Amino acid sequence: MPSSSSSLLPPLLPFPVRPLPEADLEHILRHTESLWSELNGERLFITGGTGFFGIWLLETLAFAVRRLHLDLRATVLTRNTQAFADKAPHLAASKMFTWLEGDVRNFVFPEGTFSHVVHAATAASPKLNTEHPGEMLGTIVDGTRHVLDFAVRAGCKRLLLTSSGAVYGVQPSELLLLPEHHPHAPDPANPASAYGEGKRMAELLCAIAHQQHGLACKIARCFAFIGPHLPLDGHFAVGNFLRDALTGGTIHVASDGRSVRSYLYMADLMIWLLHILMRSKPVRPYNVGSDITLSVAELASRIKKNLCPEGSVQIRDRVSSWLPARYAPEIKRARGELGLEVRIGLDEAINRTASWIASHEH
Repeated sequence: MPSSSSSLLPPLLPFPVRPLPEADLEHILRHTESLWSELNGERLFITGGTGFFGIWLLETLAFAVRRLHLDLRATVLTRNTQAFADKAPHLAASKMFTWLEGDVRNFVFPEGTFSHVVHAATAASPKLNTEHPGEMLGTIVDGTRHVLDFAVRAGCKRLLLTSSGAVYGVQPSELLLLPEHHPHAPDPANPASAYGEGKRMAELLCAIAHQQHGLACKIARCFAFIGPHLPLDGHFAVGNFLRDALTGGTIHVASDGRSVRSYLYMADLMIWLLHILMRSKPVRPYNVGSDITLSVAELASRIKKNLCPEGSVQIRDRVSSWLPARYAPEIKRARGELGLEVRIGLDEAINRTASWIASHEH
């Protein structure tokens, strides 16, 4: 990997972005082989298809269609079709995708039946959550209600909701990993709980749709991830550390570094989401993430070791006002019931992500 003296990318990736590495797509296909025959001939509807999760899903679907010669179509909801075409023209030009421009809260329902719906639209934005918590809550709840109404009308067989580990509220420091039966929740008296409470309500709306309409809603409670398309200028510490390592060699930790996290590589995430969509029980939530934890300071050191050994880590000696002390899932349910595993380790994930980012050097 490059040394700290290299400056391999601007603070933001230029557009258009490169396709995902074929090795990652092959990895996904190899571990989802048994699922694709059930999707052959089907029609999907995807919200959030142009975001971090969504673009990986679109690349996965397009690769499977090419490699396995599937008859599979998807309609993708986006707020700005042209912006996505500028970002990923190789996907925007694909004949398997139909693009629907609109807001998740009030989009016009497309005609016809859709066998599967993936509802992945939500801005995981601390800024929006802090400054406009009502808008954050409304987008999640109203958007989920609208998508569920559409799914029922469209004759959907299965719907996948990408929920969040935020539904558990603050993880107790003595609880090393959060299990799905953890009884705690976000503080409803704190407006900063809007994101977590919104995801809880989204799960409840799915349970109601299952009870009233028989809609098979599958729930993935997602934690923290690393991989190509990860934002490099946002609230994701791992993205900021990668940017620092590849542009200067000094990694800045904007906290005391003691918060604990775990990271699942995005190729593994796709395997997990596809299995939850196709194999899990309705309205039974599954934690999605890695159970291999490390502190934020240790994460910075791992990235330095892999990408810029002669660089440095600068830790701000204060506790972050927004970063939870511990945020990591127990994944026994996903392992035991669906056979899912963390297959790509963190060091490999760091190197794969950095190589993809570096490939965008102008």
